[in-house]
Amino acid sequence: MLACGKSAMKGLLLLFSSMTFLLQGVDNCPEKCFCHPSSNSVDCSHQGLAEIPPNLPPQTLILHLQDNQIHQLPALAFTSVSQLRILDLSNNSLSSLAPEAFSGLHHLQVLNLTQNSLLSLENRLFQALPQLRELDLSFNNISHLPVSLGKPWENLTMLAVQQNQLQHLDRELLEFMPRVKQLLLKDNTWKCNCHLLGLKLWLEKFIYEGGVTDGVICGSPDTWKGKDLLIIPHELYQPCALPSPDLTYSQNQQPISAYGGEVTKPPDNHSLRHQVPLECEAKPKPRPANLRHAVATVVITGVICGIVCLMMLVAAIYGCTYAAITAQYYGGSLAQTSESEKTGGKELLDSSPA
Repeated sequence: MLACGKSAMKGLLLLFSSMTFLLQGVDNCPEKCFCHPSSNSVDCSHQGLAEIPPNLPPQTLILHLQDNQIHQLPALAFTSVSQLRILDLSNNSLSSLAPEAFSGLHHLQVLNLTQNSLLSLENRLFQALPQLRELDLSFNNISHLPVSLGKPWENLTMLAVQQNQLQHLDRELLEFMPRVKQLLLKDNTWKCNCHLLGLKLWLEKFIYEGGVTDGVICGSPDTWKGKDLLIIPHELYQPCALPSPDLTYSQNQQPISAYGGEVTKPPDNHSLRHQVPLECEAKPKPRPANLRHAVATVVITGVICGIVCLMMLVAAIYGCTYAAITAQYYGGSLAQTSESEKTGGKELLDSSPA
């Protein structure tokens, strides 16, 4: 009986503590948001929010902020939810992200920024996310991804930049993602010139090692428009040439001499190494007409060689025939001469005195 009473008391205490926790979760839940203590998730989607709601529960692991009207993220916007694992900011109006907007989110693994109005990304934006595994930047207006953006991406396994304005993607940025398994690049304005050769070579190795990509379709130049970058032979690409040293040298001249002359500044080798021409398109494929000409040349050459060989064969046959006839003629003459000599000798023997 006493044991039953103790069990009942423990059950009541457990129920009371659970109710207290739930009430605390409800009290801490921001207005227009729905908190789910069982999964430590907060759903603030479809609420017309213009900024990150305050008073988010500190134990939040999943935060849904999609389908709102948030225009910018200030610095330290999520410090109150430092345990966050998943953050969904898709389908907002984000055009500006402070360099330290995600500071404090050392455990964040999934970040969704699709369907916003982002034009560029700060170099330091993701440096506070060492555990980031999935980053989706699709359906924005991003035209450039700086190389230093990927330095903390050792754990990244998925990167999506579909439907942006990217023309080039530096291979060095991709080298910062040793564990990436999925790379989505479709529907950008890729410019298939020498600057994209590094991406092509990296993708070939990436696919060979089992990586998944949706392909790079060239937007320019007209020679390759609509073509998949991976099917263009890399032999058609030439390394981006450096500008002429004389040209760079003349550009660095400064008329600062007190004697009316110019004090020239020698060209900087470091700057020369990083300056490349704006246009360095891949060489187009040979035209079919050139191929026909080549085939015709081979055929004509073969015919000429055949005629020469035939003439040599005829000459050889003629020479052999002539030699045989000559040999036969001289052989007959020799036989007649020998026969006459034999006959004359016999006559001489017969006419000699007994």
